[in-house]
Amino acid sequence: MIFTIISSVFLIIAIIFLMKITPEQVTSDIMKMITPNDSFRDKARNLRGNKQKHTLFRKLNHIKSALASTGKAKQFTVVCSASLVLFTAGAILAVVIDNFFLLPVMSVAMALLPFFYTSNTLSFYEKHTKEELETTLSIITTSYVRSDDILAAVNENLLYIRPPLREVFQAFIGDASAVSSDTKKAISNLKDKIDDDVFEEWCDTLIQCQDDRTLKDTLQPVVAKLTDVRIVNNELKTMLSSVKNEYWMMVALVVLNIPLLYVLNHDWFMTLMFSVPGKVVLGISGAVMLITALFMMKFTKPIEYKR
Repeated sequence: MIFTIISSVFLIIAIIFLMKITPEQVTSDIMKMITPNDSFRDKARNLRGNKQKHTLFRKLNHIKSALASTGKAKQFTVVCSASLVLFTAGAILAVVIDNFFLLPVMSVAMALLPFFYTSNTLSFYEKHTKEELETTLSIITTSYVRSDDILAAVNENLLYIRPPLREVFQAFIGDASAVSSDTKKAISNLKDKIDDDVFEEWCDTLIQCQDDRTLKDTLQPVVAKLTDVRIVNNELKTMLSSVKNEYWMMVALVVLNIPLLYVLNHDWFMTLMFSVPGKVVLGISGAVMLITALFMMKFTKPIEYKR
């Protein structure tokens, strides 16, 4: 078994050096593989501003953009490379324990680990960004309602805006004052820099205010939606944490039953691990745990406002 693992590792290393595979090339190939091919319908949606991509591409692109925003753009390459290595390690482990029914489950589960860790780390950054966005939009809206000038409103509050939003609004000022005098176009460019539905609605309303100043009173209720979402998430935090803990306890019980079965009844353990029906049961159990874990993470994540 040990020689099998060692030979597999050396074979993979030899292939990497022979084909001169780099982490950047791995990342580029992964993104190309999952990039959706735009049909004529997709291109028409893009021209109308309704850009829709499939879930996997959107998730990876979100992680890539979030890492770039935190100044860790190169870490995305490390994450993709680690994911590929763990994918191979999961496949090798399934072969070593002689259970090919577990091969897809272990490969996918181990490949997802770097992305889960990165997403969990970025969630703290995103939470901080949401809080800063609520404060920033509130003070800018208050100044804009008073002055009827969005550039002046952003300029007078720029010192109170914290990173990473300060760089975003600094770019907006430069775009609106130095690049082009078209304020609506500058706001439209600002809208694309932050992936948040409330912020996008605020920008759309702000664009409408450039033609009809009476609509500026509708900006504050839009900003209030960020406060409502934050309050609801704080109330749900304890409940969602208990649900996650209960789920992982159930997963731990299922996994720990295997070594427990070895202690209680060795024949049952041998049947489960080395017979075809037992291997099928392990494969199905692993697939169920992987799928339910993905659904659990999906349904217990903090809620977001959707337009």
